[in-house]
Amino acid sequence: MAKFTRKEIREIIGEACTDEMENKIMALHLGVVDPMKDDIADLRAKAETLEAVTKERDALKAGGDFKQKFEDEHKAFEDYKKGITAKEARAAKEKAVRAYLESKSITGNNLEIAMRGCGAEIDAAELDGEKIKDTKAFDDLVGGTFKGLVVKSSTVGVNTPNPPANSGGTTMTKEQIMAIKDTATRQKAISDNHELFGF
Repeated sequence: MAKFTRKEIREIIGEACTDEMENKIMALHLGVVDPMKDDIADLRAKAETLEAVTKERDALKAGGDFKQKFEDEHKAFEDYKKGITAKEARAAKEKAVRAYLESKSITGNNLEIAMRGCGAEIDAAELDGEKIKDTKAFDDLVGGTFKGLVVKSSTVGVNTPNPPANSGGTTMTKEQIMAIKDTATRQKAISDNHELFGF
């Protein structure tokens, strides 16, 4: 590219050219050329970016059908979400059934056996909040198949082999307490009448 110099200006205008004229012409020239240089640099940078983007696009195109890949990924994600929702629903049903069976006195290892034996009923169960909506299927199991798993409990009083002598409601004497043969009972009597022993 040819350069526009002060020497060329003097040669074109001749002897009539003054320093002021030369400076004005150079300023006009630079006012046009400098922005053009910036534009050229900007266009070169954009061309390089475009070239890189074009290469990336071509590489991606060579990778296959994007629409199909997107649909496959989307389907896999939706299946994953459905699986999580199903697991959460199943866990909520199992929790409700477990609480129901425990309320019917099926506990411990028997509860684990019952939970394994009522998978179909758990799947079919519907919840009302955190409870089973219709318990008929589980009532039938508790009264039939799971009858042997129901724990029977009864309350038995404590057997005291050597109860302390009934002193008619009065405080026992130190000698009476020391005469009690059962160690645990004697210690309790000592604790209840500690003032006799000085503590």
